[in-house]
Amino acid sequence: MNENGALALSDKRADTDHEVLDVIAERWSPRAFADRPVEPEKLRRLFEAARWAASSYNAQPWRYLVATRDDSEAYAKLLGCLNDFNRQWARTAPVLMLGFYKKTFSRNGQSNRCAPHDLGAASAQLTAQATALGLCVHQMAGIRRDAIRATYDVPEDFEPLTGLAIGYLGDPDVLPDDLAKREGRKRTRRPLEETVFAGSWGEPAELVK
Repeated sequence: MNENGALALSDKRADTDHEVLDVIAERWSPRAFADRPVEPEKLRRLFEAARWAASSYNAQPWRYLVATRDDSEAYAKLLGCLNDFNRQWARTAPVLMLGFYKKTFSRNGQSNRCAPHDLGAASAQLTAQATALGLCVHQMAGIRRDAIRATYDVPEDFEPLTGLAIGYLGDPDVLPDDLAKREGRKRTRRPLEETVFAGSWGEPAELVK
């Protein structure tokens, strides 16, 4: 908690079994954001971090649409592309984004099955950079794909996949009660023994036992 008794970033640091980078341990996905704009220079640094993500054949299939609250019309348009559940809390974020991937390789027109993975890698780097700058990112699957295509005239070869809410950590009291309670929950993850296998499927690798 900070000096005002509100939730602080350090309160949500992951209790990891093995040492990891601070930006990994400290990253989490709040739904409450402060009523404070994100500096344009910081946003540019997020986009630059995403730009340098690895991708299959360096195809860089990711694209982003962004809207900030200082442009109320653009912000409302993007907010309307989220599903009902996400709209109720994402409206607290000063920055909203949509993530897209290109379904085919530009070099030969063939299907790029790794494109969703590569968009995820770019968004992960964007999120790590955000954490290093004291920002929070909440990625969302709950988007309205048809509305996005109609609203933004998205080319057929691009697929909308995710939404992102970005900003500084806010007071959970701005959220409905059920969502506010979630903000303080301890972060947990499945143990490595259930994730890393060797020899056969489901057999934990010796190095993680």
